[in-house]
Amino acid sequence: MVSTDLSLAAPDIIRLYGYRTKIESMFREMKQVLGAFGYRFWSKSMPKLNRFLRNKDARPLEAVTNEQDRQRIQKTIQAIEGFVMCQCIAMGLLQLVALQFSGRTTGLFFRYLRTPSHTVVSEASVAAYLPKSIFRLFAQNPHVSITQ
Repeated sequence: MVSTDLSLAAPDIIRLYGYRTKIESMFREMKQVLGAFGYRFWSKSMPKLNRFLRNKDARPLEAVTNEQDRQRIQKTIQAIEGFVMCQCIAMGLLQLVALQFSGRTTGLFFRYLRTPSHTVVSEASVAAYLPKSIFRLFAQNPHVSITQ
């Protein structure tokens, strides 16, 4: 672990590096388990983007002058942001379910979180288990408000 910030103490660098690992793990799970970045929102108003744009080249979005096209692009970006935010919420719910109910359900253990403890299953395990059992769980709990 290294840092370009020379004012940081070694324990702070280690702590910050730990946050980075957690964030990267969350994004990996969001991508692979939920497909959080597999959105298909687009607008005909959006100009073709060049991956290999140089600093001196004009930015494609700056070339859009029609106000209707600009509004369509803005709505498309809002839809993408909303979709990813819903996926963040879904990931948080999967994590809560994994933490709360890991010990209560058999057959849920095919992948564990990357922790020293083997008592908490991963978000992927919960995501695979829920579609197979959600309606059975609702039927077993008729008193729950969502079931009613």
